[in-house]
Amino acid sequence: MQSALETLQQTFGYDAFREGQEEIIDAVLAGERTLGIMPTGGGKSLTYQIPALMLPGITVVISPLISLMKNQVDELIANGIDAVTLNSTQDDDAYRHAMNHLLNGQAKLLYLAPERLKSEGTYALLNRLDISLVVIDEVHVLSQWGHDFRPSYLEAVHLINNLMSAPRVMALTATATKRVQDDLEKRLAIGHSVRTSVVRDNLTIRLETGLKKRDKDAYVYRYLKKHTEDAGIIYVPTRKLVTSITEDLVGQGLSVVGYHAGMSDEERATAQDDFLFDRANVAVATNAFGMGINKSNVRFVIHYSIPGSIEAYYQEIGRAGRDGLPSEAILLYSAADLQTQRFFIENSDNQTDEYQRLQKKKLQEMANYGATTVCLQQYITRYFGEETLPCGHCTNCLDTRAVTDITTNAQKVLSHVVRMRNSRQNKDAFGKMVTAETLRGRVPDKFNWAHFEKLPTFGLMQGIPRVRIAALIDFLLASGYLQVTGEYRGLTVSKTGLQVLHGDIKVMQREATLVSDDRITAESPLTQEDLNEDEQQLFKRLREWRLALSKKTEVPSFIIFNDRTLVALARQKPTTMAELLTVSGIGQAKADKYGQEVLQVITKVK
Repeated sequence: MQSALETLQQTFGYDAFREGQEEIIDAVLAGERTLGIMPTGGGKSLTYQIPALMLPGITVVISPLISLMKNQVDELIANGIDAVTLNSTQDDDAYRHAMNHLLNGQAKLLYLAPERLKSEGTYALLNRLDISLVVIDEVHVLSQWGHDFRPSYLEAVHLINNLMSAPRVMALTATATKRVQDDLEKRLAIGHSVRTSVVRDNLTIRLETGLKKRDKDAYVYRYLKKHTEDAGIIYVPTRKLVTSITEDLVGQGLSVVGYHAGMSDEERATAQDDFLFDRANVAVATNAFGMGINKSNVRFVIHYSIPGSIEAYYQEIGRAGRDGLPSEAILLYSAADLQTQRFFIENSDNQTDEYQRLQKKKLQEMANYGATTVCLQQYITRYFGEETLPCGHCTNCLDTRAVTDITTNAQKVLSHVVRMRNSRQNKDAFGKMVTAETLRGRVPDKFNWAHFEKLPTFGLMQGIPRVRIAALIDFLLASGYLQVTGEYRGLTVSKTGLQVLHGDIKVMQREATLVSDDRITAESPLTQEDLNEDEQQLFKRLREWRLALSKKTEVPSFIIFNDRTLVALARQKPTTMAELLTVSGIGQAKADKYGQEVLQVITKVK
């Protein structure tokens, strides 16, 4: 039998494993229940696809989105691996094809949604199959502490545990804090966990703050005009914004489609296909779009406003640069955007106090991220429990704005927080907005009972807009001078904050600046950035060939070859099939399928 490394090289065309992949594969093959936590684009799929080829019988993959399953099945077939899916969108012919391949033992992988697993007919079918491995993908949704808890996954776990074939179990996610990891290990009886670094070295993270809607619209338009050849995703919080922004950008001649859950199935499928098949460069979408997109050549992700959690943000920016080439993640942040996310939380289907508190805590972490002056990559890695050095290329690492001493205003806020809390015998802590309002000299009606107007710090920042005071509080939270505590998420002063109050340390903040054209003139690194003029010409011809083949075969371009592989082809210029197989990302099946055409393109350009 082939080794895992030989399977990687011959079937998938890669020379060596990435961090964590081999350890996960070895644990699964040894029969251990295994949890893999790897960043988006880190190669999670290979950690179960290789065992699937090495183990007898079939591997079942539980995946949350039909579109994601279809992408992965298409990619496996392109690599010469028999894989099928059973889902509610299939016609009779597709269903019969899948069933025949399952029952006659041809298929090596079967993709299912967790809801489909609960069907009596599907479960009976699974108990007829020789299942060696069950994979639970996007497993963070199984934990109530994760950012997208789905109760249907809990029932799926019970069903998996009771399959007659008693298969191995493997779970994968890109986003899990230590608390989520502990919860998953307990729920799934995990025997071996592998957590790799969450750092994405190829991703430049940028943060633009203090933008009003018209500033954001202008920023997005100018950015897209500078990157007309690049694929990207723009995440927005509401369906209404998807429609208005898409119409505006299309009206200005840009190649854009919109996507949100309120569209019909046909409209969503058309928009997604236009994006996948490069008929449209940019998708403007709510967070309903993305988990099902395996497009490897997305060069940028722009968040039009703040997401609800660090986990959601990290997963969404992970859609950029999955091929390992330089890409950008940009957040256009305004403190006013927080209200939209609070509305989503307060009007969610889950109205339990515990859920509401957890989601508001996650949102506050996201607000802190928007106010921090530390390395943005470092802030994210710390959130997931990993200590790293500053990345050196994010907005904060490259920030050259002057640093201002804001100690006096910081002391006003910190002193007021202390006095507000000490004014009550039970030492209640009060939240950000009531703190900001009373610093302005105003008492919200529902807090008249507290008599804040009697405090010596009441109105200490009169004349300063509430949004600026709230932004200062966010900065003090992000910098560790303030903390959030208790059932109602009240503010308290940290030990470091007490040092500020006592005059032992100063608080410094970079000056706020308006966004100008100068802030966005730097080009995103292009996929062919390292190629000389002749190589760029070949890259262009290869991309044209790929696009034509994509249209002819109805297979997305990135499944044929991703941009990274095209760059390697343009640089190495193979002239024989043997040389072609040395190019990263080209295994035997793809060489057999596309090799002669690729060599012809290279020969013609030469």
